[in-house]
Amino acid sequence: MASSDFNEAVLTANLDEAVSFTLPARHARGRVVRLGPLLDHILSAHDYPAPIARILSEALVLTALLGSLLKEPEGQVTLQAQTESGIIDLLVADYRDGELRGYVRFDKERLAETASLPSLFALFGKGYLAITFDLPGAGERYQGIVPLEGNSLAEAAESYFSQSEQVPSLVRLAVDDTGHIAGGILIQHLPEGEEGRERLHTRLDHPEWEHVRVLAETIKANELFNQELPLDTLLWRLFHEEEEIRVLSAVPLSKGCRCNFDYVRSVIARFGEEELEHMADDDGFISVDCEFCSRVFPLSRKDLESGTSS
Repeated sequence: MASSDFNEAVLTANLDEAVSFTLPARHARGRVVRLGPLLDHILSAHDYPAPIARILSEALVLTALLGSLLKEPEGQVTLQAQTESGIIDLLVADYRDGELRGYVRFDKERLAETASLPSLFALFGKGYLAITFDLPGAGERYQGIVPLEGNSLAEAAESYFSQSEQVPSLVRLAVDDTGHIAGGILIQHLPEGEEGRERLHTRLDHPEWEHVRVLAETIKANELFNQELPLDTLLWRLFHEEEEIRVLSAVPLSKGCRCNFDYVRSVIARFGEEELEHMADDDGFISVDCEFCSRVFPLSRKDLESGTSS
């Protein structure tokens, strides 16, 4: 779509969607995401304090941005932030086929002793960010791990792309004051093309990338989570002077916790008799918790034998 072809009269808030775009003349590609009801659906399973809900919201937006890069239908992206010294012990979010899920494990007492808006370092201490791409169709799995440094999760993600992918990237994440809407944008420079060709001369000070980066940095946080601002219009504001902005169809996003009784039963049934006896309570039930959706699945020995819920 050429920039002159944008139809700003067609308004959509683009909630729970990921929109892909490219700037062909600048060898840049991008993704922009805005979450709304999906965010509430995921967070409603947990009674997270505001700072924890906020960092998980940012992580879910980042995971959606990363997941929307996948071209393989069965591909999965997992984002994991972990530390041994921070308030947050573990943060996990993943994306598969447009489905998102995530959870946080944290120390409530230590959180209560910190400021109302703790820094990234206060939350994680000396931690690391691991991003894993699983591509079952191609039989590939690769992971990048970088220190969880900087003032925000967005800065840590930029470090990941710089160190693990050697791709100049800009990441911005934002959550509104209510915590119910979150958005983000990812823009990358891919000299010599995006599709199946070797990327040559990738460097952070490339003139094309410097131009795109300067424009992208003008984006404001409230533009990312403003429900009344369509994402097409947001892109038009940023890059309307470019020769062409090519916008692809929006990808719908949904909550994707994959736990269910049959799946949990199939996993537990793989354990040996002695291990099952050890896991069972005094009444003979084995209770399995799903961290993502806070559901508990109680299984009896009869369930494991017959495959039916008690």
